[in-house]
Amino acid sequence: MAGQVQALRRRIRTVKSTKKIAKAQELVATSRIAKAQERVKASRPYSEAIAKVLSALASNASVDNPLLVARERVQRAGVLLITSDRGLAGAYNANAIRTSEQLISRLKSEGKEVALYVVGRKGVGYYKFRNREVAASWTGFSERPTFEDAKRIGDALIEAFAAGSETDGSFGPENIAGVDELHIVSTEFKSLMTQSANARPLAPVQVEAQEDGDKSELRPAYEFEPDADELLDALLPKYLNTRLYTALLDSAASESASRRRAMKSASDNADDLLKRYTREMNSARQAAITQEISEIVGGANALAAAGSDV
Repeated sequence: MAGQVQALRRRIRTVKSTKKIAKAQELVATSRIAKAQERVKASRPYSEAIAKVLSALASNASVDNPLLVARERVQRAGVLLITSDRGLAGAYNANAIRTSEQLISRLKSEGKEVALYVVGRKGVGYYKFRNREVAASWTGFSERPTFEDAKRIGDALIEAFAAGSETDGSFGPENIAGVDELHIVSTEFKSLMTQSANARPLAPVQVEAQEDGDKSELRPAYEFEPDADELLDALLPKYLNTRLYTALLDSAASESASRRRAMKSASDNADDLLKRYTREMNSARQAAITQEISEIVGGANALAAAGSDV
């Protein structure tokens, strides 16, 4: 009985320690969510503005930029998957990887070879464990990405797309092979309780040209210097890098929200375990005390009976 009490005490100490870790992680994730939401909100005006500028440029330029032209035959498709560097984030990574696997299956069913690019240690570890080849990976910034991180990824992917699948071997600073189209799998932050993983095309870029009859107030404000073709060539890489940066920020906010939810659940479960183990320990102590009292009373009765016999 005493051994059972000691075992329950050890379990209670372990659960209390785990609860402290989960609570600390929950508080850290909560503080990061607010910062991540602010960064997502701050990035939107620029993203919307550059998209409108590209739309205006497409109306005045000859659309023959390599980033805009779809390949007649797609042999190899690139898939960029954004995951986290750390665990304890609930189903965040599992949902992103599942969406990526569904996209890869669809691309392969269309007869396309797939080149996989991964952001985050969890995604890299998933494919490394399964001996799946990863063309390139980037880690160490999933919770607090910067535009430089997005630019580094974007420049490598743009170079791969510009080279096309006809290139043999590997090239470039990231040592990756060429592709004919690009897709991105990231997690969209909708609310503290809802984050959804989704797949979207990244290149060739889909830019909607404005019609001549478009009465948008913004269109007359643009005067192109130098010409529209040159500006389009300069802005398209910036636009892709901006889309990547927005996806990284959205994923970072989703990661923190998912980790906060998972850690709150872990903390609540720890409270339930503490209540259960405390009740079991009290019952065991009570049973031990009752047994000791019974033994004392039994011993006293035995001594009294022995004395009366003498």
